[in-house]
Amino acid sequence: MTTFLLKTEPGDYAWDDLVRDKKTVWDGVANNAALLHMRGAKKGDEAFVYHTGTERSIVGLAAIVSDPRTDPDDERLVVFDLKPIRKAKTPVTLAAIKADPRFADFALVKQARLSAMPVPAALDKILRSMAGL
Repeated sequence: MTTFLLKTEPGDYAWDDLVRDKKTVWDGVANNAALLHMRGAKKGDEAFVYHTGTERSIVGLAAIVSDPRTDPDDERLVVFDLKPIRKAKTPVTLAAIKADPRFADFALVKQARLSAMPVPAALDKILRSMAGL
């Protein structure tokens, strides 16, 4: 199982929206590098949901519940279905991640504009602990 980090602007679609909807099609990603990562996702993988904007923090953990597929609205893009697992007991801020030297090479720190990325297994464990997940 791989864990990903998926960014969302909370004013557009927030963690609470995912909880309310119970399941959503994760779409709207156009960056080629992010799409490459999304194509590598599999049903059963998990994803940290990260709020961008002023929040800049991991706010929850979700399950990828479908394999990636072509976006029906744009064949160049990829989508998959996402369901919430649980809210982070403690949101993990970007500042906290940047302050920890173990994250120095993490894509969230090195490629700030990337909206979907895999999380290395060692960092996944650390983030789950930090978030109370």
